Amino acid sequence: MQHKVLKALGTMVVLGHFFSAAQATTLSENERESAKEALVSAIDKQTKLAQVMNDMIFSFGELGFQEVETSAYLTAFLEQHGFEVERGMAGIPTAWYATWGSGKPVIALGTDLDGIPKASQKPGVAYHDPIVEGAPGHGEGHNSGQVVNIIAALAMKDYMIANDIEGTLVLWPGVAEEQLATKAYYVREGYFDNVDAVLYSHVGSSFGTFYGNPAFSGLVSVKYNFYGESAHSAGSPWRGRSALDAVELMSVGMNYRREHLRLAQRTHSVIVDGGDQPNVVPQKATAWYFFRETDYPHIKALWEIGDKMAEGAAMMSNTTWDSVVMGTAWPGHFNKPLALAAYENIKKVGMPTWSEDDLTLAKALQTEIGAEPIGLPTDVMPMRAPPPQEKLTGGGSDDVGDIAWNVPTIFMLYPSNIPNLPGHNWANAVSMATPIAHKGIIAGAKAHAMNLVDLFTNPDLLPEMNRYFKEVQTKDIQYTSLLRDGDEPQTYLNEDIMEKYREKMRKYYYDPEKYDTYLEQLGIDYPMVKKP
Repeated sequence: MQHKVLKALGTMVVLGHFFSAAQATTLSENERESAKEALVSAIDKQTKLAQVMNDMIFSFGELGFQEVETSAYLTAFLEQHGFEVERGMAGIPTAWYATWGSGKPVIALGTDLDGIPKASQKPGVAYHDPIVEGAPGHGEGHNSGQVVNIIAALAMKDYMIANDIEGTLVLWPGVAEEQLATKAYYVREGYFDNVDAVLYSHVGSSFGTFYGNPAFSGLVSVKYNFYGESAHSAGSPWRGRSALDAVELMSVGMNYRREHLRLAQRTHSVIVDGGDQPNVVPQKATAWYFFRETDYPHIKALWEIGDKMAEGAAMMSNTTWDSVVMGTAWPGHFNKPLALAAYENIKKVGMPTWSEDDLTLAKALQTEIGAEPIGLPTDVMPMRAPPPQEKLTGGGSDDVGDIAWNVPTIFMLYPSNIPNLPGHNWANAVSMATPIAHKGIIAGAKAHAMNLVDLFTNPDLLPEMNRYFKEVQTKDIQYTSLLRDGDEPQTYLNEDIMEKYREKMRKYYYDPEKYDTYLEQLGIDYPMVKKP
């Protein structure tokens, strides 16, 4: 296995990669700028490839752990382009680890694959119009990130071959990111032990990056299973012990406890099993909780409160309970020297040029959902210092935090979506197989290609990154996984949903041999907006 070879190599390099001299090739500043110009030119020639790959993945629309078509498509493509691919990364069928090159430094590019339930949507249509009613879709835009990374990596690979530049490129996917369910397992299995830096891509409406923790929460995702005894709900309810009662009592307890929790916490849940039918006392019921907080001790404390609520609910309902960890995520913390270098490259690339059609789609969609019709941004986002830890009041999560606390990492937003949208919604899928997404992908790929030039050939950058990682980020905080002994990836998730919809969705998979774009295949006259 390639990652095991890399891991063994790291063990021999003075206690690991963070403090080793990993630079293999040095270019002067002028030479680096020439290299960046060459890569930008090469990426401009890949706009058709980027469009085809993006539209293909969009058409698959798969949910977490079930990204079967997506991963098969991407791994076959990478092998055709000279990458060695390990499938089944960390025991997860749709995860993979692709490598090319040899020696140091080892630079990994990562991003996510999965979609959102009930987010099927025709691209380029500024109102709700599902491709398949009720089916999942890319209601966040995860169909685009791998294209950013692959286009950048291919350009850098060709440049490394032509100019005899040493080092190793790695590509990997965030499987089931919407469940925060895999990256902690990647870390646990050692896939990043000998990686020198991670460039992480995420779709956005803006173009930029940041350092430290701008507003990320960490979390633990837990299913609480309650067990009682069935009985006839009318004939002999006194003989039953309702597991659903326990689920509801836990919900009541957590909701009362919220008043006395920190502002930084975010606790939300769904009932995934409430019983079978009303005339049978439920003998089993399950609630699924996300416990979000801004640092490891508070995440653990919030989880403990959840366990106490479960215990109390079980006692009140005369049931028993157990729990399953569905996923975990550390709060994000991103490398300052690498982010600052990347920001300079982002500014050089600049925002895409939006057409009147792009702006029409954006404003019509914003109007449709009741948001201010501001269109699309024209400037890269400013680089802002992160708030102090005590000022963090909570927000979203990404399990790339587990990686970022083990390897110097940046989080780059590239501009392929439309601002002022609700997120995790059909509306966020509207732009994701349109020229808006295609232009944003190319911009992101150019920035990451420039970042790769710096990481492979700037002799000052890796030492600065490692110094920050050791002397600032991890000076007082050491990573401890939130995973418990025995926790395993819950790879059955979403099987039932995809089994229900996959064949219906398959009829709409993109066929680039017949159609220039997915918009053409779906018969969409871009942009489609409601008539006044």
